[in-house]
Amino acid sequence: MPKKPEAQGEILDPGYLESWLIHLRGSRKSDQTVKSYRDGVRQFLSWCAATDTTPRLDRPTVRSFIADLLESGREPATAHSRQMSLCRLSHWLFDEGEIDEDLLRRLPAVKVDTKVVRQLSEEECKALIEACDGKGFRDRRDEAIVRILLETGMRRGELIGMTVDDIDLQEGICIIRRGKGGKGRVVSIGPRTCKAVDRYLRQRRRHRLADTAALWLGDRGRTLGYNGFYFTLQYRAKLAGIEDFWPHMLRNTAAARWLDRGGSEGGLMAMAGWSRREMLDRYTQAASERRAIAEARRLDLGDF
Repeated sequence: MPKKPEAQGEILDPGYLESWLIHLRGSRKSDQTVKSYRDGVRQFLSWCAATDTTPRLDRPTVRSFIADLLESGREPATAHSRQMSLCRLSHWLFDEGEIDEDLLRRLPAVKVDTKVVRQLSEEECKALIEACDGKGFRDRRDEAIVRILLETGMRRGELIGMTVDDIDLQEGICIIRRGKGGKGRVVSIGPRTCKAVDRYLRQRRRHRLADTAALWLGDRGRTLGYNGFYFTLQYRAKLAGIEDFWPHMLRNTAAARWLDRGGSEGGLMAMAGWSRREMLDRYTQAASERRAIAEARRLDLGDF
């Protein structure tokens, strides 16, 4: 029998994108999530225009878009993210009654390669902290940020969103009001991190924005945003001589150090703010591989 042709979706009206973004913000999705979804849909619309393709939310069109992304050298993780954006938009349009059928429902996800998780060594961690040495405002701020990230594995948005009231140095805790998925949690920080934060707070009292709620302030009269966060860590990593640095390495490193020092898997999930085991399994595998390498060297099975 001839294969039944797939149904064609309705043409995507670009105006729906803004309505969807309003819905996402109203559902308290993080700024980063909203940006990722927005970029995915915009890239799809741009691809349709460049290839003279009718922008339909159906499987043939979306598959062609994803195939072009992969063939152009984009990472599978990026293609996965773009496809997810379109699937979520299609589902929302169906729920809102704007389309008669969600043709992207249960569209097979793009297979994402399992990559080796890069962590900083103990020497690199120390070098990164030493790169913040100094008595100036930026030095004290940056050391506090680096130490918090290395100890807690806090996400970028979680750290940037902290207020002065979210940190208790007497108790040694940081309160994350709204983590991924809108979930809050409390994480512990040790004496050295508390000391670094206290040094920063004393400098912060003399800042022109000292009365604002945001914990992290810039050195040019602004609060620290995503771009400032990124360039700050890149700058310190360069001073420390760490090559191919990416800020997310600090979260990877915090998780790996927790497991390497005998921390429990449940404790790591609570600290990192994970509700599912997928990410935990990823870091557990990396820790197991390092222990296996050390054991193999001890056994020296190649010694005949």
